[in-house]
Amino acid sequence: CYNFKKGCGGVFLFRLLCPRQMVDGFDDIDLTELTRLGIRGIIVDIDNTIIPWGSDVVDARIRLWLDELQAQGFKVCLVSNNKNKRVKAIGERLSMPFVARALKPAKAGFRQALDHMGLPPSQVAVIGDQLFTDVLGGNRLGLYTIWVRPLSSREFIGTKVHRQFEKIAVRLLRAKGLIK
Repeated sequence: CYNFKKGCGGVFLFRLLCPRQMVDGFDDIDLTELTRLGIRGIIVDIDNTIIPWGSDVVDARIRLWLDELQAQGFKVCLVSNNKNKRVKAIGERLSMPFVARALKPAKAGFRQALDHMGLPPSQVAVIGDQLFTDVLGGNRLGLYTIWVRPLSSREFIGTKVHRQFEKIAVRLLRAKGLIK
C-alpha cells in the first residue's frame, strides 16, 4: 500500500487523490493499527460503502463491524451526499450521528462530522468507496483516508461518470508507482 508520508510525486492533485490505505472490505481494516496511529474517530460513507446503492439494508457483517468500532471506543459518524430523509433513517437505524447532503469533497460536511465527534482531523479516518468524494475530501482536511472497494456496481448516474475519471486517475497513480 502507498506510504502517504513520503509524498505523492510532488504533484498536489496526486497527493490529494492518494488514499492512505486501499482495502477490499471492512474486514481488511486493522482497528488495532488505527488505534496505534492515534485514530479515535471514523467517518463512514453510506452508499456502496456500508449499504449497496439503492438499498436500505445494512449487511449483518457490516453492522457487526460498525458495532465493533464503537465497542473499541471509536466515535463514528455517517457522512453522505444523499438526501436528509434517507441518511437520517439509516443513521437512526444504526444509532449513529450523521451528516446528509455533505457535498463531498467540500470540507463542510467533514467538518460537521468532526464537530459531532468532538475530534481534530488528525484523530479521524474516513472510509469511502470514491476517490473524488471520500478520499479527496478527507485528504483536503488531513484525515486518514481509507479507500474501500464498492459493494455494488449499481450506482447513481453521476457516480458512474465519476468512476470513469476515477479509472483514469488510478491508472496515472499506478503508473507513477504511487498506489498498487
